[in-house]
Amino acid sequence: MAARKKSSSRKYGKAASKSVKRAMHKRKAGTLKSGAGRHPKVKSREQAIAIGLSEARAKGAKVPRKKSSAKKSTGRKSAAKKSSGRKKTSRKKTAKK
Repeated sequence: MAARKKSSSRKYGKAASKSVKRAMHKRKAGTLKSGAGRHPKVKSREQAIAIGLSEARAKGAKVPRKKSSAKKSTGRKSAAKKSSGRKKTSRKKTAKK
């Protein structure tokens, strides 16, 4: 007999999918904005999904945490520090005539 797969729990809750659905409908209608005040209207699908998920997260719905972006830039910082340790050479000033 084949082994049965363990059923995993849902990553996102029902409330999260509702808020994403609402954001997508607002984007289609052209009324979804990226923030309060004079922010521009959202045009991209990915941004609408992100807004819906962040609203669901604020309400306390079951939504996974945001991935931190700190890990992405660690390799570059150490290389930049090494190159900035050079000595500066001074130029000789020439007298004006």
